[in-house]
Order: sequence, then structure tokens, then C-alpha cells
Amino acid sequence: MSVQRIEPDEAAAVAVSVLGLDADWVDITSKEALCAALRRAASFMCPASPRQLVDAVLGSLAPLRPGIERDDVATALNALIGSGDLLELLEADNNRRMVFLGPPSYVRKWPGHYLLLGIRPDAGILVDEDSLGAAVTSESHTRTVILDERFASEALTAAGLHRQTPEQWIRAPRPEAAATAIAAVRGRLSSVQRPGPITGLMVLDAATPVRYYKGRWREPLSSDQGIFVGTRPQAYGSPVWCLVEFADGVPQAALDFPLGTSVAPGWDEGRRLQAALDANRGTPQLFRAARPVSQPGADWIFDFFGPLPSWAERYLDLVGMPVTKSQGALFSYRVPDGAQQETRAFLSKMLWMRASEGV
Repeated sequence: MSVQRIEPDEAAAVAVSVLGLDADWVDITSKEALCAALRRAASFMCPASPRQLVDAVLGSLAPLRPGIERDDVATALNALIGSGDLLELLEADNNRRMVFLGPPSYVRKWPGHYLLLGIRPDAGILVDEDSLGAAVTSESHTRTVILDERFASEALTAAGLHRQTPEQWIRAPRPEAAATAIAAVRGRLSSVQRPGPITGLMVLDAATPVRYYKGRWREPLSSDQGIFVGTRPQAYGSPVWCLVEFADGVPQAALDFPLGTSVAPGWDEGRRLQAALDANRGTPQLFRAARPVSQPGADWIFDFFGPLPSWAERYLDLVGMPVTKSQGALFSYRVPDGAQQETRAFLSKMLWMRASEGV
């Protein structure tokens, strides 16, 4: 048996095919491929820490594409956790958050269109496309199948998938005023003892432009006053999202997110609270909504300039579809014309956001 040498690009195409994707259309660095690689790694490794999963995928793909960024893999992992393909849970024994496989399930998007969720152990296929009689389409971090509405539920149940209602899957919090959300966490902070210096702390600066998310992160300043959303490092795993109260740049109290549940990732509460702080300052976070002016009734493209809580992205996955981001945006979704008004209302009511048309 002879050994044949192949070039990295050819090896990358083989890897994409092994992941169940079309190498003619999907590159190994794409969001679809990174998510597929993470699903495969998780099927063998979970329960595992987020860092272990990211390291495993980087270690296998970096030789094929040296330019793959760690942040891109971590972003893909967060998307899978947010959608429910993976679950990030708090281990009571060591107070560490670990990643587990999400249960195989499905959610109805609209008539005939179904989101597929969850991961089977040992790289087991989620559904047999031949038995199902339909192909699974991968778009960004989502997997969708189109089936005859009359027989879809029976077919997906027979494939071993559990049905989730849209409400069960989105799990959005109750709507409330931004000031109410801020007051609730201030009340929790009042009962926390003085923490002293926090090594490695980074905070989101509410005074910076909401359209440049990366530029909003900085180290604490001696002039910081009031409450800030931030992250702090931990020995194992991803940084912990937290809320810190400052007086003259010195931390007076701190709370780690999540506050209310061990199931939701910490960034859910952190991102929502930051949206509340921005809105309360009179500078709400923005989204941009537009469609081709030459195509009446065409789908709308919603552009976002900062990350959203996972329940908000699940809502967008349900009403629309992730697409290649527009210029200047952090990520984008395509939303049908019939759902665009509802989407605007949801973002305004739940995250106090404002539309910035044509910016």
C-alpha cells in the first residue's frame, strides 16, 4: 500500500466532504464548515469545556488553513450553544461551565420548513436524508429541511427527533422597560460584598459608539463610576460574563452571569443588560433594515452591529435565515417581507433597539 501526497487545499476539500458538506460550494473556513467540525468534535468529546472544543477544531483545521482565527471558531461554538445544538451547563461540583450535546429535535419555522437541532454521539447522523426523502440544508450555524407539511411531524418523529414549539425553543424573557432591567440587577449588587481588584477584567464602555462592538471593550479606568458589563478570565474555560460596580475606578461589587439559570449562557444576560444600559443613556443599539428598491415584496436584510442574546438569534433563525454579513455589519439575516414589521417590533420591545435605515 503506497502513501500519496496531497496538497492542503485538496485535504481541506476532503475534510469538508467528511463533514457532510459540498466542497464545491463550502470552504473549510466557512461558518458552515466550522460549525460542522465543532458538532463532530463535540459528538466524541462532550462533556467538554468550550476551550477543549475550540482547541480540538483549531488543531485539526489549522494545518489545512493556517489563517483560521481562534475567534472565528469560538464565535461558531457560541452560535451552536445559542441555537441548542450544544448546551452549556454549570457543573455544581467545581462551579465550571461545561458543554453537553443538545437533544435531537426540530422546530417548525413556517409551513414545510423545519429547523433541525441537536447532536448524536460518535458522529452519528442526525437524520437519514434517504429515509426522510429530503436533503438537509446548512446555512451558517443552522440546518433546515423542507418537507410536506402533512407528513413532516410523523417523519421527523420517526427519525428520532423531539418536537419543540417555537416558544419552548426561543425561551425569550418577559418584555420590560430598560430602567426596570437595570434596577433589578442593581438590587442584586447591593447584597454583594466588596470584591477588590479583579485581574484581567474587561468592560464594555457604554459611552462608545454602539456600531463598533470590538471598539467598546477596554480595561477599567480610574475614572469609572457606576455599573459596567464585563468579562473576567477563569482558570479553565471561556471568560466569565459579569456585572461590576465601580467607584473611582475601584470595583465595589461584582456578580457573575447568569443570575437566574444555569442553562442559559452568561452572555445572554450580559448582552441584554448592555442593551438596557445603552437605551437608558439615550443611545440604543441599532439594526439596519433594507431591501432592493427595485424588487417590491422582496426579502429584507437585517444588519446587526453587535451580538445579541441567544434567544434573540433563535427568534431570527425562526423568522428568517442567516446570510453573509453586509459591509460594516457584525452579522446579517434575511427576513421575508411579511415578517419584517414583526421583527422590528420584537427587537424594539425586547432589546430596546432602534432602526437605522440606510446607514
